[in-house]
Amino acid sequence: MAPSILDNLPTAPHLLSKNHKSIDTKTFPDGIKTSGQHPPQPEYLRPYSDFPKEITGETVWKAEDYTNNPERWVHVFSEEEIAELSAVSDKFLANKTPLTGISKGNFHLPKLSVLLNSIKLEILNGKGFILFKGFPVEKWGNHKSAVAYMGLGTYLGYFVSQNGRGHVLGHVKDLGEDAKQIDKVRIYRTNARQFFHADDSDIVGLLCIARALEGGESDIVSSHHVWNTLQKERPDVAETLTKPIWYFDRKGEVSEGEEPYIRTSVFYLEKGPNGRVYSKWDPYYVKSLDRFMNAGVIPRLSPEQVEAAKVLEDTCHRLRLHMILEVGDIQFLSNEHVLHARTEYKDHAPPTPRRHLMRLWLATPEAEGGWKLPFHDSAEKKRGGIQVNDQPPVAPLDAE
Repeated sequence: MAPSILDNLPTAPHLLSKNHKSIDTKTFPDGIKTSGQHPPQPEYLRPYSDFPKEITGETVWKAEDYTNNPERWVHVFSEEEIAELSAVSDKFLANKTPLTGISKGNFHLPKLSVLLNSIKLEILNGKGFILFKGFPVEKWGNHKSAVAYMGLGTYLGYFVSQNGRGHVLGHVKDLGEDAKQIDKVRIYRTNARQFFHADDSDIVGLLCIARALEGGESDIVSSHHVWNTLQKERPDVAETLTKPIWYFDRKGEVSEGEEPYIRTSVFYLEKGPNGRVYSKWDPYYVKSLDRFMNAGVIPRLSPEQVEAAKVLEDTCHRLRLHMILEVGDIQFLSNEHVLHARTEYKDHAPPTPRRHLMRLWLATPEAEGGWKLPFHDSAEKKRGGIQVNDQPPVAPLDAE
């Protein structure tokens, strides 16, 4: 019999492990392992009545606030900033340190670090996004570009693995996989549309290496503006999204002893008093659960859930800020209070390069300004991400 959606939450995967082994620094260069995906801790889940009726502050923004005001969210790298980044990257390359070993400790940016520290605060606690322009990917090539890009990322958070293969440098690129096999295929490896979602990290970065022939354009939205809109238009949907009745597929990227799905909410509150509203959502990870539903392992979506998912997507789409990433653009986003999407795309015919974005997932723990999330690993440096057993981190220079 399928479990009731009112049953207790399952035991957290980290509590199922009997042997907590020390971290092998030969496998994990900085001695820190990506924590991985986990369900929320039940004691930190709050009823809908505890959620704010309206969110205020800088995290609430409208598309019209920025559409015609690029100076508010676009930073064009200066010649001096590129020169500093180039010199530090060349030094790193000369030392022949692997990409997985990049850290603030070996990638010193005396001038740029001031800007990056302020941007980190803006992403975490402000509007939640920034677009850099003028990153010389065509001049530098993939290797030096990856070094410089990851070096920038170290000032925003810690690299976490993005898949079961340990990729801490990811590649958003169409590899010809079948997007209809959503229980096996990650959509970033296809040219299909991506609906509004948040990734499994605090911050996501995207560096444009090559553009598509058509499409592949970016949309973002303030989930706090979405929340306020739902409260005015569809409070019933907002309430459904706060209930821990949602199952997210893990698509086989699971460590020994863990469940193949996670039971969770879509909207949470931070731990402690006056907690901010945090969103965690990806419809592809909900739509791919048929194999478990058909086996009676988990319940089917209720009509209320189906309606809530549709209303959420429609609301995000209506409120979105649209942008096109050009070659050399870097977009950094909060996964706490910004949802993002992309349009379907069509690539150029060979030999023109296919659309290619380098992706970073960055963790920012509580001690370094991160949100107090309702997960057991909230205080860990590499919280979130996807970690399968002891798969080591790798940083390929292209999709594989």
